[in-house]
This record gives sequence, structure tokens and C-alpha cells, in this order.
Amino acid sequence: MATDQTVSDVVVQRLTAWGVPRVFGYPGDGIDGVIGALRRAGEPAFVQARHEEAAAFMAVGHAKYTGGVGVCLSTQGPGAVHLLNGLYDARLDSQPVVAIVGQQMSSVLGSAYQQEIDLVRLFGDVCAQFVQAAHTAEQVPMLLDRAFRTALATRSPTCVILPHDVQQLPAPDPGAHEHGVMVTSPGLRPARLVPRDEDLREAAAVLAAGERVAIMVGQGAYGAAAEIGELADRLGAGITASLLGKPVLDESLPRHTGVMGHLGTTASEQLMRHCDTLLLIGTNDPWTEFYPRPGQARAVQIDIDGRRLGIRYPVEVPLLGDAAETVRALLALVPAREPGAWAGRVEEWTRRWHLIGASRAAAVAEPVNPQHVVRSLTGRLPADAQVAVDVGSVVYWYARHLCLPRGVPAHLSSTLASMGCGIPYGLAAKLAAPGRPVVVLSGDGAMQMSGLAELVTVADRWRDWADPRFVVCVLDNGDLAEVSWEQRETEGEPRFPASQRLPGVPYARWAELLGLRGVRVTTPDEMVAAWEEALAADRPVVIEAVTDPAVPLLPPGRPYDQVKSMYQGLAAEPGPVARRAEAHLRRERADEGFDDPA
Repeated sequence: MATDQTVSDVVVQRLTAWGVPRVFGYPGDGIDGVIGALRRAGEPAFVQARHEEAAAFMAVGHAKYTGGVGVCLSTQGPGAVHLLNGLYDARLDSQPVVAIVGQQMSSVLGSAYQQEIDLVRLFGDVCAQFVQAAHTAEQVPMLLDRAFRTALATRSPTCVILPHDVQQLPAPDPGAHEHGVMVTSPGLRPARLVPRDEDLREAAAVLAAGERVAIMVGQGAYGAAAEIGELADRLGAGITASLLGKPVLDESLPRHTGVMGHLGTTASEQLMRHCDTLLLIGTNDPWTEFYPRPGQARAVQIDIDGRRLGIRYPVEVPLLGDAAETVRALLALVPAREPGAWAGRVEEWTRRWHLIGASRAAAVAEPVNPQHVVRSLTGRLPADAQVAVDVGSVVYWYARHLCLPRGVPAHLSSTLASMGCGIPYGLAAKLAAPGRPVVVLSGDGAMQMSGLAELVTVADRWRDWADPRFVVCVLDNGDLAEVSWEQRETEGEPRFPASQRLPGVPYARWAELLGLRGVRVTTPDEMVAAWEEALAADRPVVIEAVTDPAVPLLPPGRPYDQVKSMYQGLAAEPGPVARRAEAHLRRERADEGFDDPA
């Protein structure tokens, strides 16, 4: 190693050794040493976001779309604070991310210096598995190796803090062999993890004894689609998915009931309500009120993380193992049987849901039904596309109405449910695979929170992409619709305009100003053409779909006493939007077979 190299050069070399293709961040004086080393080395690539929060979201998106470790970088003080939201997204959705954060000179720490924050304490919760500050040059390679290894092993964010003076120190001797110096190495190879034979036999017996089997898949089931499909056929089982598990299996399967939970389908609600056996695969979905009642179903759970076994539903046989390996082992033990009455019931519920979904999307709204906007993308999404979804009411329409082509990944901030993730996720997907089209689904609230700024990043980078298609569809209803409907549902409160009303923004014109293309949709008849134009364009496109805030976010299959507060909140609201919302609510409830009192 050349004697003129610094610790910062070692940091960059270690990132390369760990296979990091790009670092997402924002520069500042506290991290200048590493920024300079990135310039000198030329790789990994540095991706400048408009805000550190977006950089952290990009790192999470990189981890989700590629399966690798996402890396984000910031300076001390406000830059470090801005990373927190994205890092919590990584923690709650179990994604490996490493944050490299600058700090003031060691000599001023403790003096209440400008931008001085106790960063170990700041990151102590979100990076609970590993957060350390470097004090010597010799520590740095070891800390980076531990940060990456821990992020991968625990599927969580980790953090290495580098004071400015430590970044400037001469590079340590990689061959040092003395007391107090730890010499480590990069790299971690995944292993096979399969449960014990006796546990597999017990689980197979439970599943084989079930007459009404339901399988619920989460993001931990990625890579096991073929095995899960075969097991479902053997058991005549119905399949549902958590929100994160939606892309795992082909939703066009006749017994795939769609997404489960508050934003799920009527078919999934019926599947959970009537099953007598439940197999959970790689899911940690929090909507426990939509699971079977405790005691209703015998349960088997498969998860790679033993901390998650039995924490969402009482489990008779917990199986610690990889999803594909474990299901493959179960296939050797579970006998095939002819599909019975249960399989027929699940198929009927599923057919019925597809009819309900189509009817809801076709309902007249003012001016455009948001369900129609998303449903009209089904069948038009390219087979090699990647999808990113921001947080808000758009998640309901994505969960219920977008049928993803087999193999198309789709990601969002699910457990943290943080607005502002959509375009950063989409950028991470595009930078990892610039030859594939990207579609981002967003609400107007998320676009105003951070999307308008990160659209600048899209405008800055799109000419470098092999495939320039990057479509952002904004559902513009002038309302924080999910909050409005939550207040009605949980509080019986009317919409509070000062809180939920959003200022008007010309999203399509903003795109045009940035040199992109903008398409404004104000009637349902324009929507299909808008998708087709955007997906054939020679540059990124923003579709501004003007939608109706009166379309309800209705949880499936709830008795009247659980939706009565929605009616109460709407009754207290003046104006045509509330009357229209009540009419939509009654119609959708009738779709599910309910006759709510006036």
C-alpha cells in the first residue's frame, strides 16, 4: 500500500472489496476525506441525492432491488440526522444498509462545537446491531468489515462514524501483527439453513391433517415461488400475501387471493376467516386482526430469523430455515391429494374479488377514479419493468389492482410506511439496472414531501440510461387522503381541511420545465393512452392523474360496527365531496354483501 494513502482511501478500497457499486449521499465538510478518496478511486460511483433522507432511501432501495448491501454517506450534524428516516425504513423492513457518517475533529468532541452531535447515541437505536466511531486508523478496516458482515447477517442497518481527523490519518499497515491490532477480511457467503428432520416431519403432519389450508407469503419467500406453488397444489391451499410479499407469487393463480390486511382483498379476508390450518412463510405482517382468530387454525411458520417465529400468531411448529430449502424439504413429506371443496371455495372467493375490483375501478368518480388509474396499468407493464410505490392511498390501489407480471419486482416502505420513498427507490432500481423501465406510483402528498426535489435527480441522470423510460404517476387529489380516511375510520372525525388539504402543484408542467415529459389526465378515457405514451417515451414522464378524494379506503369484510365511524365522520362533513364519499362507501360495502343502515 502506498505510503501517501489515507484512511479515506482505505475506506473506499474496503467498499470495493465488499462489492459496493455505488454510494448514495450528500457531501459536507465532515466527510470530505472520503469524498476526496471516492474521486481519486473513481469507484464506487457516488450518487448525489437532493437530501440525505432520499440518499438513505436510495440505499434501502438498492438493497431491496439487488439483494446486496446499500451504502449511504453523510456529513455530521444535520446530514446525519437526515439519514435516520431512511435507516429506520431499512431496520423495519429488514434490509442490509451501511451508513458511513462524518464527524467533527476528535479534539473538539465534547466542547459543544458547531454541528457536534453524539452520533453513537443518535444511531444507537436505528443501528442497534452495530454502530461504532473510529478513533484510530487501525480500527477502520475492522469496523467496516464488521458493519457489512453485521448488516448482512442481521438484515439491518449499521453505522460507522469517521471523525474528520481519522479520515486524514495515514493508511494503516495491512500486515500489522501486534497486540491491540485486529486485522480482518471482507466477504460473507450465504449458507443453507434447514430445520431438523423431526421438526419437518411434525410440520408436514400438521399441514397434511388440515382440511382448509391457507398459505401466507411475505418478502422472506422470495426465490421460493415454484416450491410454494407446488405445495399449495398438493394441499389444495389458498394463498395470500403480505404487502411486501405481493411480488413473490403470480397473483393470476386461481387460488391466489391477493394481499391480506387492511388494504387487502375480500378474498384474502375470507381465506383467513375460514381456514383451519395456516402456513406462514417469510412474513412478519402486522395486520394481526386479519389473521385467523387465535385457536381457529393450527399454524406452521417458516422464517430465517428465529426472533420472528410465533410473534404474529400462535404457532404449533416453528421452522427456522430458508424458505425455498424448507418448503422443498416439506414437499418430500407432504402427500398430494385431490383438490376438494375448500379449493373450490377459495377459487370462487378469488373470482368474486376480481369482479368486485373491476366494478370498483370502473365506478364513476370526479374526475378520475384512482382505482382505475392503477388498474389500467395491469397488462401494460413491461415484463422487464421494476416498480416503486410511495406511501399513501396509492398503496391500497397498488395492493388491490396492479397485477405484476411474473418476475417484476415492486417495493415500498411497508413497515415504517414513510412517505417520500417512491422516487428514491425508483432511482436505486434504475441505477442498478439502467436497461429496465421503472414505474413509480405516488400520491400528491409524497410528491410534495420529497418527490419534486428528487425528480431533479432523475432529470440530471436520465441521459446516461440505456433505457430512458422512468414513469412517475402522481395521483393528484389535493388531499392527504389516507389521513382523511383514517380520521373518519378510527376517530369518527370529519376531514380537517387545514390539516389534510394540499396546495395545487402542476406536476406535469414541472416535469416539462425539467426537460422531461408531462401528461395530465382529467378523464378516465385518457388513462390508457397516458400509460401507453409514457411507456413508449424517449425520456422520463410524469403522469399527473387528477383523481377523486372521495373514493374510500375500505378495509375488507369488516362488520358494520367497525366502519360505522366512517359514516359518522362523513355525516359531520359539509359539501359534495363528503356526500360523494358516503355514496361510494355504501356502494363498496354492498359489493361485499353488507346492507348498512342509513
